[in-house]
Amino acid sequence: MKFGMTLANTGPQVEGETAIAYAQEAERAGFESLWTVEHVVVPEGYQTPYPYAEDGKMPGKRDDIDIPDPLMWMAFVASVTSEIKLGTGVLIVPQRNFAVTAKAVATLDRLSRGRVLLGVGAGWLEEEFDALGVPFADRGDITDEHLHAYRALWQQDVCSFEGEHVSFDRVYCRPQPSGHIPIIVGGDSKRAARRAGEHGDGFFPVSGDLDEMAMLFDHAKRCAEKAGRDPDKLDFTTIGAATPEWVEKYAAIGITRLITNPMSRSKFDDFSRDIITAYADA
Repeated sequence: MKFGMTLANTGPQVEGETAIAYAQEAERAGFESLWTVEHVVVPEGYQTPYPYAEDGKMPGKRDDIDIPDPLMWMAFVASVTSEIKLGTGVLIVPQRNFAVTAKAVATLDRLSRGRVLLGVGAGWLEEEFDALGVPFADRGDITDEHLHAYRALWQQDVCSFEGEHVSFDRVYCRPQPSGHIPIIVGGDSKRAARRAGEHGDGFFPVSGDLDEMAMLFDHAKRCAEKAGRDPDKLDFTTIGAATPEWVEKYAAIGITRLITNPMSRSKFDDFSRDIITAYADA
């Protein structure tokens, strides 16, 4: 089981000095990865229900919390670490230009010597899509095409792709990644599981319901097999409690990476370091 920490670019880690201390302490403690979150904007008084909380509100319960750009934050801490992997959990794919994103991710992967884990999602906050001028109803199809485009720009020498939402012919996009960038698809729907099976290297549901996740993992594997891909190569990630009891339960349904959130403080101090160490030793 691999262990990561989520919400890395929130709370006190929005400040540079604290972000450095946090990332270096997590690496020293032996965590495999740090995971960032993303919202470009959060519309005041949004009504779209946040799908991962009973009250329909994002963590923090406020509309004006600081959420630094995940790729910028990852680049910053990549320069002061050497081994810990850096993940987006998740990057909201349809809200970003496909080529600008592919280039930024490839650049970060090269600079960090292959430490990027690209967690992706189609998004859920309709008011955010409206503010950015992106069609909410088409977000799933746009996401699928962008993932195809990323691969073309990262893997082809002279790159071409033709789709309904993305089209380009014979272009160079340099630098290319240092190697294969894992695409880990987030979501708790069958569509997300299908996307993982057809396009991804892994799947990242967060519902917490073991039976539901096991069903989705099975669906992702079937979709991978139908697409002519090896289902056994899919990596399964979730967020949860890093206790021995729960680690055993997660492993039993095929989860290979567990992401936890040990931090709930408004500052990073010696007590925070003790928490990270305790989780790493659990």
